[in-house]
Amino acid sequence: MKIPVFISCPTDLSEVQEHSRKLILEEIDNLFLEPRALGRSDYPTDLPLREVFIIAKHCAGAVILGFEQFQSSEGIWKKGTDKERSADKVIFPTPWNNLEAGIIYSLGLPMLVFKEVGISGGVFDHGVTDVFVHEMPNPAAKQTQSDLKEVFLKWQAKVREFYYKV
Repeated sequence: MKIPVFISCPTDLSEVQEHSRKLILEEIDNLFLEPRALGRSDYPTDLPLREVFIIAKHCAGAVILGFEQFQSSEGIWKKGTDKERSADKVIFPTPWNNLEAGIIYSLGLPMLVFKEVGISGGVFDHGVTDVFVHEMPNPAAKQTQSDLKEVFLKWQAKVREFYYKV
């Protein structure tokens, strides 16, 4: 039996993003873990946020995938404050990443966080949680796979410990 792990990831991805997601899912599969995600493996019968909680409650770990979902060519951070500053390019992940990460964190599940270059805010800011934030793997880089395996091996040990402790 595979141990279930929650995957926080947008449904709509570019071709490059989909390749990164598949690379991560291969690592999860190689460790005999079962990815669970709202809208991919599980479909809501109740309110979506409640469904996330129900799915996550039955998982022993989670992976948060911070893919770009929105880009703004210009903007203003903290408008009207003494810390106001302009931004010429800002990219955002899906807000669901932060909602789902909050649920995962509150459940005490071992969490692994990946983000694309330029993604920041919430769970993607260094020091917000006790989890290191990793750059999204690049399927074209040969080094990525061995580095990725090492990261996943450490995380899966915590997932198994959590699963068998319960």
